[in-house]
Amino acid sequence: MAAGWAGAELEGSEGRGVAASGVEPVACATPMSSPPASPSALLERLREDRPLVTVELRPPKTGLSDSQSMDTWIDMYHSVRRLARGDTAIFLTDNAVGVSEEENLRHLVANLAGDVSPAKLSPFLTCKHTLEYCRLYVDRAVAAGFEALTVLGGDRSVGPPRCVEFAYMLRQQIRQRHPALALGGWANPHRDAAEQVDYLLRPEFTGEYYLTQIVSHHSLREVERFAKEARRRGVMHPGVFGVFLYRSANPETLGRLGRFFPVPAEGVTRDFESGQSAEEICAYTIRALREVGVEKVYLSNLGFRRPEERFKRVMQALE
Repeated sequence: MAAGWAGAELEGSEGRGVAASGVEPVACATPMSSPPASPSALLERLREDRPLVTVELRPPKTGLSDSQSMDTWIDMYHSVRRLARGDTAIFLTDNAVGVSEEENLRHLVANLAGDVSPAKLSPFLTCKHTLEYCRLYVDRAVAAGFEALTVLGGDRSVGPPRCVEFAYMLRQQIRQRHPALALGGWANPHRDAAEQVDYLLRPEFTGEYYLTQIVSHHSLREVERFAKEARRRGVMHPGVFGVFLYRSANPETLGRLGRFFPVPAEGVTRDFESGQSAEEICAYTIRALREVGVEKVYLSNLGFRRPEERFKRVMQALE
């Protein structure tokens, strides 16, 4: 095993996707290598002082028939191409909410090569794999031209165990092996703001940007508290805040989602009862976040079938 990956005794990582519970605690105090000298196209866009709406997509779950899997990936291929034409970026999940998904990287490389620049894409890699798998995954991503990778822990309550205890440990190993790769981490505005900012400011964080847990206009107080603390203490990493597209106020669905992230069920129900569409509610959240200084978001739950159409409707409602 190559240098930088041999430390299999490092066993940990942080949360992942909508199932994440918070930024990983950092226990060590070992200075890490410097961030990439040449920022990726995604990182450069995240650092720009203007709004950005990105997209989080999910690969099809494993266990589908060959024809079902192929149909889903064909749909995603066309959707990613259409989305990538605009001013956005695309994150691809890795076993979101504990559901086993087909590997994002394999299909991105096989189906989008030559059609979509890898600079527009940032696959998720969770620690819910073996360390050897993670090592090979990152090597393949770099060889395919990907410039950024979002490395998260994964929900501890479901699926296989993490290969390391906290995600920063895996990012440290990736940084040693691939110093030019931009790395993303995680933060949770629903938790103590000072603690979350502590994690982002520590050199062991080993990342250039971060995604957050799902937030909404119903949790604006927590978001504003986190954003003010991050600005006050000089966090330089750009953050991309999660916004969930609630398609209905079905109590069973909201209850199931609530197992993975804070769901303001009563507020969402009121929003739909007021006559707003799913896309209008989503756009309202984005506007509310911008009012407290959050200008970079990722949209979650756009679905498998033509997510670009839902994205377009949200953007139209945002105008």
